[in-house]
Amino acid sequence: MKNISEKNINMAYYLMDRFGLDLEDKEFFWKIAAPIFEHEEFQRRMNDDEFLHHDTVNLGIHLLSDAIMTYKLAQRKGFDEVTKTRAVIIALFHDLYELPWQNNKIVKNRLVNSHGFVHPVEVAINVATWYPEYFDNEEEAEIIIDGIMHHMFPFPVRVLDGSDLELNNKEKFDRLNSNIKSIIINSSNRFKLGAVSICPSKFKEGRIMSKADKIVSLGKDLKTFNGLIACLTGHNSNL
Repeated sequence: MKNISEKNINMAYYLMDRFGLDLEDKEFFWKIAAPIFEHEEFQRRMNDDEFLHHDTVNLGIHLLSDAIMTYKLAQRKGFDEVTKTRAVIIALFHDLYELPWQNNKIVKNRLVNSHGFVHPVEVAINVATWYPEYFDNEEEAEIIIDGIMHHMFPFPVRVLDGSDLELNNKEKFDRLNSNIKSIIINSSNRFKLGAVSICPSKFKEGRIMSKADKIVSLGKDLKTFNGLIACLTGHNSNL
């Protein structure tokens, strides 16, 4: 792997060991994960000085942990290799938002435009921009995008309804092709309630990933009171 620090590679393999993957599972998982992990934007999110996601766990570690847990849950459910691969891809993508959210001083004009509601939209935009090869097939694109958009369920996601979402990456959205824009917009409008959508992913890949996210976030990432409070306020006095 070019330009990837040995520390980050070692961390990825440490996490696979920590979650109990055997050699065969490690090889299968890493074949899916490596092309996403190697991207410079993913590597940025392995940086403790820039992207701390839950409490003091950096975003890259969170994404890898979610992906490994998703893989394990998909194994238990007996998913075939194609379905399992899609679920892991969603997990590796699901929180590649634009800017760090803890102790971020950016103030949004509307509560529904704050990080919790809007970041799935930003993520869908970012990954379609940074990893376009995963979105060439419209069916695959819909499964991945819908899984990202609704990974927080039952927490709502902001609807793309023509109003200003105050996105941190709006210029990227403007450059996306019309098919990808339509998938993002349509996914955000499912079970619309005012300015938000409240529903799980309509695909099992996204639903299993959402379950894995909650297991990792609540069971492994968030270990302090201040970390939990940050989820509500955006301010973490531990940092």
